[in-house]
Amino acid sequence: MLYLKTTPRNAMQALLTCLLACMALLPVPAFAMGSGTTLDLTGHWAGYLGIAIFVVAYLIVMAEEYTDLRKSKPVIIAAGAMWAIIAWVYRDHGMDGAAGQAIRHNLLEYAELMLFLLVAMTYVNAMQELNVFAALRSRLVKSGFGFRALFWITGLLAFVISPIADNLTTALLMCAVVMAVGGGNPRFVLLSCINIVVAANAGGAFSPFGDITTLMVWQKGIVQFGEFFALFLPALVNFAVPAALMHFAIPNEKPAAVEQVTCVDRGGRRIILLFLLTIVTAVSFHSVLHLPPVIGMLTGMGYLGLFGFYLKKTPGRATPRPHCQNHGNDGEIGDMVPFDVFRPVARAEWDTLFFFYGVVACVGALGFMGYLALSSELMYAQWGPTPANITVGVLSAIVDNIPIMFAVLSMEPDMSLGQWLLVTLTAGVGGSLLSIGSAAGVALMGQARGAYTFFGHLKWSWAIALGYAASIATHFWLNSHLF
Repeated sequence: MLYLKTTPRNAMQALLTCLLACMALLPVPAFAMGSGTTLDLTGHWAGYLGIAIFVVAYLIVMAEEYTDLRKSKPVIIAAGAMWAIIAWVYRDHGMDGAAGQAIRHNLLEYAELMLFLLVAMTYVNAMQELNVFAALRSRLVKSGFGFRALFWITGLLAFVISPIADNLTTALLMCAVVMAVGGGNPRFVLLSCINIVVAANAGGAFSPFGDITTLMVWQKGIVQFGEFFALFLPALVNFAVPAALMHFAIPNEKPAAVEQVTCVDRGGRRIILLFLLTIVTAVSFHSVLHLPPVIGMLTGMGYLGLFGFYLKKTPGRATPRPHCQNHGNDGEIGDMVPFDVFRPVARAEWDTLFFFYGVVACVGALGFMGYLALSSELMYAQWGPTPANITVGVLSAIVDNIPIMFAVLSMEPDMSLGQWLLVTLTAGVGGSLLSIGSAAGVALMGQARGAYTFFGHLKWSWAIALGYAASIATHFWLNSHLF
């Protein structure tokens, strides 16, 4: 699951130039009534003001690393301002309820996705609290593998874990392993971090649970759950090609083994099984009962709540393990603080969830004004779906892929299943082209400060680009029957 990506000043300037260029290409029709229920605002002052507000808000978002202003705040204000402008214009034309009806539709879409993500985040936080990820890290650190073996193991684990957990958590976990065993070797750390970022983003592209963009496509009903797995081999190629090219640049050395034992706390393994059961419930509710997947996820939240109640009421069943070094964890069962399901809920990425609301509302406003229809005409009618979908992936290395994918879904271009899978793939893996192109890359630049840098990643962007192209070619070859 991808979170917000932050960008340096030159990327912000490039985005602004791109947006202005695109605006110059758009036709400017006169302000007129549309189908009788909507107004075409693309040539009206309200439309221009709405675009200006959105651009300014998003530039503030991308300057987050300089201003320390949380990303959700500017987009929430922008969303309110844009819909207020729309409502004002519609009121002047005697259409008081139209804007309210439209924003309610956006709020319904947001509520389904927000609650779905909240349950997934809660499960991941619960597993972190019970040392599930720390135990995995401990086992890898004390394994005694060489640098090249660890390069592939951490990459493959990132690829396997990210379809279930979010790519940010996965990348931070694997980076912690890399820093623990090879922190004194900057070249190993750099190449391993690049590999982890690519693998985490690729792994999230073939699962509805792996990224917010894939989740949006699934919940929209455009691609069914099982159909996403047609992207498994293309995603694997996206990871494997740059990894193979970087392999021989890894030092052929063996670091000293680290003796450290961290054990999974009581209930941790059973929470993994409950999370898998929750996924099965969500898929079954959607595929068999034709209910929204979020209903199944919320049912799974009930599983976790009941199990947490059981853990709280039976603290005496925790088995002491003197050989485990679980110091500093505030959630050890039967030792310090009993498990409470609302603690993982409170630790959810609320800034990301509110940012997501702002994005949905802002893009919905632009669509209601008429701009998404114009963009769809330009990209999907004039360019064609394949160039448009490949461009979406390249843009996601600079601009967050959430608004890009939501805009594509709002455009509702008439595309084959193969093309919808293509845009899902490119939006998911395109962020790997730059270190600032995904939350995983941004987080690792902070965690491995000095060793993993923007320009260090950029030196290998050619290999990542080859993987990007190879994954697209693999998709066309394997899934040609879907186009």
